[in-house]
Amino acid sequence: MERQYIRENNASRSRLIKLVEKVTDKELKLVIYKEGWTIAVALGHIAFWDERRALWFLEYRKNGFTPSNINELDTQIINDTLVPFLLGLPVRKAAELCLIYAENVDKVIEGLPPELIIKTEAMGDKFALDRSLHRKMHLDEIDVFLQAKRGG
Repeated sequence: MERQYIRENNASRSRLIKLVEKVTDKELKLVIYKEGWTIAVALGHIAFWDERRALWFLEYRKNGFTPSNINELDTQIINDTLVPFLLGLPVRKAAELCLIYAENVDKVIEGLPPELIIKTEAMGDKFALDRSLHRKMHLDEIDVFLQAKRGG
């Protein structure tokens, strides 16, 4: 039973692959967000959250399902904590991790049993199964930013 988010996840992962193949190391160092995030940090951010979600699903497949207690404040704290670590990564490594983790979470989601899908959907967390939403948000911003920097 294929769900729309599986196609969307695959499409957004394809966009990630194309971006990582074309973006230069110099461009990966460009600051895209006022908080000091570079394009590499944005890709590392996607990688972290994809991997977090994959591990989340694997844990709950193994030990049973309970809704996550993470809230917006927790999310912001995690993001703020990650930036210095992600800035310490070689920029190409951040880009590569983004692809590795995107593929991993997409495979995990594709293999989820129906009961876990139903419980996840019931939580109302639109980013849980449809990883493309989070990727698209950052990819769109990166595309606009790079277009402006590249002059067109």
